[in-house]
Amino acid sequence: MVQLYKYSGAGNDFIAADGRGGADLGELRTAERIAALCSRTSGVCAPDGRIGADGVLIVTESEDCDFSMEYYNADGSGGMMCGNGGRCIVAFADSLGIPRSGDTYVFEAADGRHTGTVLSKEGGLYSIRLGMVDASDRRELLEGVFLYTGTRHFVLKVDDVKEVDVARDGKELRWHEEFAPQGANVNFMSEDADGWLSVRTFEKGVEAETLACGTGITACAIAAYGMGLQPYSKDADGRVSYRLHAMGGDLSVDFKPADPACDVYLTGPAELVGYLNSL
Repeated sequence: MVQLYKYSGAGNDFIAADGRGGADLGELRTAERIAALCSRTSGVCAPDGRIGADGVLIVTESEDCDFSMEYYNADGSGGMMCGNGGRCIVAFADSLGIPRSGDTYVFEAADGRHTGTVLSKEGGLYSIRLGMVDASDRRELLEGVFLYTGTRHFVLKVDDVKEVDVARDGKELRWHEEFAPQGANVNFMSEDADGWLSVRTFEKGVEAETLACGTGITACAIAAYGMGLQPYSKDADGRVSYRLHAMGGDLSVDFKPADPACDVYLTGPAELVGYLNSL
């Protein structure tokens, strides 16, 4: 039997499992099983009453790092990074007692090596600073910006994200011919009067709006700098920081501006929601 857990990263929620030591995960890696567990109408029910999940996280061993991260979208697709999932799996690794150097884990994901630093923890609630890959493949198109931040993202600046029909417009852009054949996640971003950025995201693989998307939040911050939007702070070395509102919580992104950005970090919450049924 393998115990399943429910984690949330700024409202982005995940089913987590420990796959180390040859654990028998049964059909957990199959698209059919993942889709059934993550279904928002008939999937697994968490202690907070929320049904289903945005994806599945599995911790496995690594020869070169503290652990490896497997991530699957709600439809069972994989092969990409998830920023909110990355923070959650760091919190999960800490709760499992996986050894680390100081406060920082080094782990492998689909897009390469990452670091996750535990800034604070109180019970099951963590604050984690996650090292992301350097951004790449930045292109201006469709009156917005496309770039890669661990997975494919399109960022469109709007006057007010609260006024956007994300289900309609996000789906249309997600399948736009410019992003064929893989498609892209779609982020709508607006600048608030207080200097924060507000973001809403339509995620491929979930095929719906999610409460937060870590790689999408990261893409928006980097795109904002390229659009000339003022960062929240800038240090003597040129590192800039943005603060962002997602539907599920607040996060921050800091990076060194380059072409388009390097030394990128995403900071935000990761919380254990509770235990689920065992496999």
